[in-house]
Amino acid sequence: MNVNLSVIFGGEKYNFQSLKDVMAKANEEKSGDQLAGIAAESVQQRIAAKAVLSELLVKDIRENPLVPQENDEVSRIIEGDVNEQIYGEIKNWSIEQLREYILSNDTGDRELKRLSKGMNSEMIAAVTKLMSNLDLVHAANKVEILSTCNSTIGQKGTLSSRLQPNHPTDNIDGIIASLKEGLSYGIGDAVIGINPVDDSVESVKKVLTATKEFINEWSIPTQNCVLAHITTQMKAIKQGAPADMIFQSIAGTEIANRSFGISADLIREAEELIKKQGTGTGPNLFYFETGQGSELSAEAHMGIDQVTLESRNYGFARHFNPYIVNTVVGFIGPEYLYNNKQVIRAGLEDHFMGKMHGIPMGVDICYTNHIKADQNDIEDLSVLLTAAGVNFIIAAPMGDDIMLNYQSMSFHDVATLLQTFGKKPAPAFLAWLEKMGIYENGQLSARAGDLSIFER
Repeated sequence: MNVNLSVIFGGEKYNFQSLKDVMAKANEEKSGDQLAGIAAESVQQRIAAKAVLSELLVKDIRENPLVPQENDEVSRIIEGDVNEQIYGEIKNWSIEQLREYILSNDTGDRELKRLSKGMNSEMIAAVTKLMSNLDLVHAANKVEILSTCNSTIGQKGTLSSRLQPNHPTDNIDGIIASLKEGLSYGIGDAVIGINPVDDSVESVKKVLTATKEFINEWSIPTQNCVLAHITTQMKAIKQGAPADMIFQSIAGTEIANRSFGISADLIREAEELIKKQGTGTGPNLFYFETGQGSELSAEAHMGIDQVTLESRNYGFARHFNPYIVNTVVGFIGPEYLYNNKQVIRAGLEDHFMGKMHGIPMGVDICYTNHIKADQNDIEDLSVLLTAAGVNFIIAAPMGDDIMLNYQSMSFHDVATLLQTFGKKPAPAFLAWLEKMGIYENGQLSARAGDLSIFER
């Protein structure tokens, strides 16, 4: 790499071995990077790495790929989607100049979405490392990303939600009871999405059928999804299961995707199937889920830091024009995000990077019980993400997912965020809530939480 990778800081000279080394050490503190042995060894070294990174040119990032295209289909997809004309306009900018342009008062929604088409995922990760938490909130809030399956979400001034009525035995009565409760608090305009205990085709068909019948019975402008493996969903759809979209967890390297049992070709096959036999109107028919640290846990990180790998997730995702994408920000555990500070930072990074890729970005604001975080911390993150214009968040009964055994946002939390920030559910869903008497004059009515609403 024929660029300067050293800097004198505080009277000491810091030398970095490669772009990969600079990117890793410029990252904010993450236990995953420490576990991988690539993190900055001191605050001073981190600042020095940020200084070096800030002076690199956009073209330096692209011309020194962290994962060469010949070795990785994720890299080939990301590079193949770069708009060369727009890239040509910015390739001689420094990463510092790119940051200033993104944050400028003169740079708004339309320009940021145009700019994103000329950037690859590593460029977006690089500029993320130079931003404060407030920078990430401010920049992301500029971008409005709309997506449509059966209904449209993402409009400015809205906050949508995934209703997650998981059940520890996939009991249909239990799922429907949680579904009714969530809807009665105005939750579920993004998707009614269930994580199944049983990944069998028969179980997935049963849950998809039950949720779709309920949606149809009450004419709810939303969409259903069961978060089984993509191959299980495909088999269920082929057997007539009513699925509005297809879900899959994805990663930032081809090797990590292989560990998930997926490839780009498999996703393309699923795309053809859901277009022909799915029940969603589209055009957006995919739901992808990500999370910092997944590549490290799969031993497929290639010495790359987890923020950069997460950004590559979004480059892979945007190729398939998804309806929704979300990071599960605190789910993997303290090996990757150790405490509340790291979880909050990761949530803001992921949301910003998703928006800068032009994808409809949401966050599962959550934590596991062995991480150094608590409910107050994820409530803090929910406030920051709502201010940042997050497309949707995930809610479970009482914020306690009894199937996945982790803590998330509750139905009440989402309602509180909507009220506090003066936001609304997606327009079609809000109209349905008003019709059902759950909302009145744009806010939850006295009947909110009353399940008898769903009695004929």
